[in-house]
Amino acid sequence: MSDNGEKAREPQQRSRIADLTESAPPEPLQNPTPDPEPVDPAAAARREFARLLGEFRRTAVLVPLDEHGSLWTADLQGVRWICAFSDEEALARFAEARGDAAREWTYRTVLGARLLDAMVPMLPGPAGVALDAGSADGMVFPPVVGIVPDAVAVDREEAGETGEQ
Repeated sequence: MSDNGEKAREPQQRSRIADLTESAPPEPLQNPTPDPEPVDPAAAARREFARLLGEFRRTAVLVPLDEHGSLWTADLQGVRWICAFSDEEALARFAEARGDAAREWTYRTVLGARLLDAMVPMLPGPAGVALDAGSADGMVFPPVVGIVPDAVAVDREEAGETGEQ
């Protein structure tokens, strides 16, 4: 294109990268909010346990059956524990640790919520669920309010007196 016989200059496009490299370094970010309150370790542990409990309730686990076809349980200090395993490998490790790896382990697949809400109340006395017993990742869901039905929780009277749920 020309204007009065002269060539018009092509517009020069400047690279955004060039703009960034030539500009002054950015100032450090300022935190617009004050430092958060210190984390209460007990409250953090309760939140983590609640998260794990919710995950367990939504997960199907393996529950070995005894020679009579009943859920396999173990008694420890007056509490009956339904033994549940997250997968066949966890059950196999448990069997190996017990020295029972040679026998065939029959099991049922049961939803965690069903174990806590329906199976625990069917057992005589206080009962809970032991998940992956004997492993580093194992955990227990004891017979207390908020985990098992209130009617079979060992702390139901205490929880009722304090108004906890």
